[in-house]
Amino acid sequence: MRVTNKPILLVEDDQVDMMRVTRALKDVHVINKIVHRENGEDALNYLRDGNSDKPCLILLDLNMPIMNGIEFLQAVKKNERLRGIPVVVLTTSDDQQDKLNSFNLGVAGYVAKPVDYRHFVEVMRSIDAYWTISAMP
Repeated sequence: MRVTNKPILLVEDDQVDMMRVTRALKDVHVINKIVHRENGEDALNYLRDGNSDKPCLILLDLNMPIMNGIEFLQAVKKNERLRGIPVVVLTTSDDQQDKLNSFNLGVAGYVAKPVDYRHFVEVMRSIDAYWTISAMP
């Protein structure tokens, strides 16, 4: 990832999935700091805090309490300062409406979380490779 070493914001309510993402990113040698928030509301508060580093990427779960991923996306994409941050949905949801809503709200990608850890690492490697070679504004 490494876009000037900005953090990656992980919005995920499940502690096991949070640990899997963090471990997989470490396994593929991503050196960016991982900032974890457990729901959309906490993540929005982080993003709106002027003292917080703006992330280079947001990894977003959809099914969360308080404010789910779609509600979070709606708020982020309405905010001129935040809308340019790429968001990759990383979820267990295979719901077509979730996919449609996510892409209509401008996500950069929609990835199903593999159950098998080796496949999960490969998904993280692919995300890292894409954002490493992608020219960011």
